[in-house]
Amino acid sequence: MHMDDGNTGLTAAEAHGLRYAQELEGHLGWLDGFTSAALAVLAVASGIYTYLGVSSLLDDNGALSFFAAMAYSIAVSVGIFVFWSYLLRLLPAMRSLGARIGLVVSMIVGSLAIVAMSSWLNAAALAGAAAVEQHLARTVQDYQAALERAHSIAVSAQGLERDVARVRQSFEDLSEQEATGDLSGLAGRGAVFRLLRQKSEELSALESQIASQAPRIEAAFAEGNAILSRMRSLTVEPGPVEARSVLFSEEAVRLAGIITQLRQLSVAPLVSRAAQDLSASVVLPEVASLRGEQQATVASVLEVLGQRAETLRVAAQEVIAMPSPPDTAYTPISTADAVIRYAGNFVPSWAGAIAIDLLPAVLVLIVAITQSAIRAGRGRAGIEDTLTLSEFRAALGAVHDVERALQRIPQDSTAEPQPETPEPAARVQPLKTAGRDD
Repeated sequence: MHMDDGNTGLTAAEAHGLRYAQELEGHLGWLDGFTSAALAVLAVASGIYTYLGVSSLLDDNGALSFFAAMAYSIAVSVGIFVFWSYLLRLLPAMRSLGARIGLVVSMIVGSLAIVAMSSWLNAAALAGAAAVEQHLARTVQDYQAALERAHSIAVSAQGLERDVARVRQSFEDLSEQEATGDLSGLAGRGAVFRLLRQKSEELSALESQIASQAPRIEAAFAEGNAILSRMRSLTVEPGPVEARSVLFSEEAVRLAGIITQLRQLSVAPLVSRAAQDLSASVVLPEVASLRGEQQATVASVLEVLGQRAETLRVAAQEVIAMPSPPDTAYTPISTADAVIRYAGNFVPSWAGAIAIDLLPAVLVLIVAITQSAIRAGRGRAGIEDTLTLSEFRAALGAVHDVERALQRIPQDSTAEPQPETPEPAARVQPLKTAGRDD
């Protein structure tokens, strides 16, 4: 059942929708008064942070760099303002689905362009110093892991000293047995005795060399820890991060030298080579000069010698096979690169940097939805149904003015022209002369 609302010919529901649309139009009219100003403020704010981000990328601090950064930031501000102004006006006004989809795609492409030219620089300005400090902290962790790994390998190699001492002691015991005749049955210091003494002396020299490395390893490790302590302090000290990065780089070079030194102090390769030479470099007298018992003893000694050498070699290879410390090198990084590399650690900064550029997209969607609601509320209402009281009064005044103008036109066209009446000539009165009558 349709009910007419006055004399407009609209149903009650249509009249209600019309009032709803008029209310929304009033709100949009009020909001439109400062939307452009708010959009300009957002664009200027983004331009300021873009300027800071660009300045951090430029090496030169001269006038040319200043004007270059300023020009880029102004271009970004103008581009953001113009782009969102276009969309705020055009996208809500689109009526066809194809036009809306086209402008939405344009908005997405433009948003990506804004993120590429501005948002990452804004993030660099917001969290650039913190990102560089994060890079320094990660580098310290890498260097610490490499230092501890190199020290662990060096200490494990020092543990080979016990294996060398055990083999040396076994050769000394065998030589003592040979001296008393308990080994070959012939007491004395013959060929077997000299062979055992030769190998025990070689192992004793190797043992002394391994023992001499221990103080050097501990000194290098202590110096490396001291450098790490200074590097950690540089990551949290107040002041410009660029100056701290220079000092950090110098300490990193020193620490890399310490790690290389610790890798060279490992005695595992030395023990491996000594184990290979242990059975290879054997000096024996002529076999013909040896008695049968001594020949058998020498063969047994050489077999034992090979077994001990293999044991040392296997122990040394286990140390050599340990994973070596990773190659760590500090690479200076700019604030923009640091923000991108460690983006996961600075999500709030990235969110703020992107939001300041893409917040107008929300305004575009709000206006588009509101305009759709206004069009739906108008329905089939004509322009005569949407006139306000003030507009109606203005329209009536305009109609009255037109009617008066139309009424004057016929009068002006039918009126006969009146002849011009000349002005009366001035009458000349006769002069009266004295003493004479008219």
